[in-house]
Amino acid sequence: MRNRWRYWRPVLEYLGLLTWIFGMMALVPLGVRVLAEPEGVPVPASAFLVPAVVALGAGVVLKRNVSFPALDSRRAMVLCALGWLVVSAVGALPFYLGLDISLVDAYFESVSGFTTTGITMLQGLEDLPPSILFWRSLIQWLGGLGILTFFLGILYTGQSAQQLFGAESHKVFSKRPAPSLLRTLRILWLIYAVYTAGIALALVLEGTAVFDAVAHAFTCLSTGGYSPYDASVGHYAAVGHPHFRAIEYTLIVGMMLGGMSFFVHYRLLRGGVRALWDGLEVRLWWGLLAAAVAIVMLDHFRRFGADAGTLAGWESVFRTSLFQVTALVTTTGFGTADIGSDWFPAAAKQVFLVLMVIGGCVGSTGGGLKVLRVGVLAKMVGRHVRMLVYGRRSQHPVVVDGEIVETAELRRIAALFFAWMALLLVGGLVTALLSEHGALESASGMFSALGNIGPCYISVGDMTVLHPVVKIVYILGMVAGRLEILPLLLLFWPRTWR
Repeated sequence: MRNRWRYWRPVLEYLGLLTWIFGMMALVPLGVRVLAEPEGVPVPASAFLVPAVVALGAGVVLKRNVSFPALDSRRAMVLCALGWLVVSAVGALPFYLGLDISLVDAYFESVSGFTTTGITMLQGLEDLPPSILFWRSLIQWLGGLGILTFFLGILYTGQSAQQLFGAESHKVFSKRPAPSLLRTLRILWLIYAVYTAGIALALVLEGTAVFDAVAHAFTCLSTGGYSPYDASVGHYAAVGHPHFRAIEYTLIVGMMLGGMSFFVHYRLLRGGVRALWDGLEVRLWWGLLAAAVAIVMLDHFRRFGADAGTLAGWESVFRTSLFQVTALVTTTGFGTADIGSDWFPAAAKQVFLVLMVIGGCVGSTGGGLKVLRVGVLAKMVGRHVRMLVYGRRSQHPVVVDGEIVETAELRRIAALFFAWMALLLVGGLVTALLSEHGALESASGMFSALGNIGPCYISVGDMTVLHPVVKIVYILGMVAGRLEILPLLLLFWPRTWR
């Protein structure tokens, strides 16, 4: 027992440091409360002070010291899974203390925020206090590149950095901007911050309020999708904002930036324009976007041909189709039209389900299975067909961008794909058993949770009244999707703790 305690104690120490850092972050919305909140708003300062004090206190108790002891891969993955669950608990307290919602709904909202999923338990967003809305946006921004990468980037220089980074963000065989992991993380966070500021500035110049610009910039680049409005980005068109088209195109660009590999951004910022087309994944990415937009547009015109009668009609259909396709393939989840509405006929809805599974690029803030993995799986199918033609002894390695993919990596991708499909099946089945939703709606709920997407064919109102067991399954699905399943499976595997 003593040896087991000695083995697991470093995990608690790291967890204490992580909790301590995010306890400090819980104090940030107090500034918004002082500067932007009108008098008489029913959110007391304790809604943020209590989680800060609890987290800081727990952090002091757990961390004991800051020696950064070495971790093996098993403890790193357990810490990763525990870290996301515990930090989400800290993030849930402002929602629970400041709003009239249940603890399960508050935790759901927090997990959805940190994992950048974007499924919400809240309605009437326009009437919520700015401090709460800012907290929703901030936790999505912090979760965009990962809470452990944030921790490592600002504080940690120990010898277990590689294990911790890999536990949270194993991205197949993604390259790094720099040989040093710490420098890589700081480069990534610098690009992330600069892009966020650029999106916010563009929105302000297009006439949005500063608060709206910051909130949407936070949740756009992080591909999270939380918006201060129930109608999401469609709010601007609904209220007749004079520049709503420019706002939508700006956010389309922002979502694309978040859904692409940050290694591509690094190369692009250093003058490497070829980064936009010289890799397998980025070519598949552009092809997927173009094909999905074309299908959605054609499906809409097939049913509502009158929209194509004018240039304005073509532009409107193109913009709406491009926005929703981009929002789903990047797993951002913003909306200018309800994906469950008749505007999108049956074929478009099927395309959306496919996009929910595929998701963004490796090394991006997007969720989903990832475009590169889908490309590798397709190459694996082609490899087996060639082996049937030329014989099993023939050599047909899977090659991506001039590099042979190792057999161990191919097996890992196949195992991840199987686990992904199994979780989708379980989540859809649980939803169907414990709700009145049909097969398509039930499947889409778990698609949305596991893919960290947000929109699905279950409305926000119906989502809030789902059975608590369904909500808990979605919570686990959101964390599993964000961590690519393995750390969460390890956490609940009994032999892990022996």
